[in-house]
Amino acid sequence: MPSVRIPPPYRGPTLGAEKVDVEGATVGDALEAVERKYPGFLPQVLDDDGNLHRFVKLFKNGDHLVRDALKAPLAAGDDLEIIAAIAGG
Repeated sequence: MPSVRIPPPYRGPTLGAEKVDVEGATVGDALEAVERKYPGFLPQVLDDDGNLHRFVKLFKNGDHLVRDALKAPLAAGDDLEIIAAIAGG
């Protein structure tokens, strides 16, 4: 079962959970599974068109996912980390 690591700014819907174990064959499936467990999570990661928000980065087992990140396959034991790049000025 893949694990999704939740960054501190996105832990409101997950009630503070840092890591959520979910079923999912792809990154997108895993993110949707987190949403099913913790409603309100997915809009923090995806925009209204279902694309990653501009400041969200995804890493699978430490490797940055760039192209078609949501379609990237996941297997049992994979670690999906969400990084929330916060802009300021």
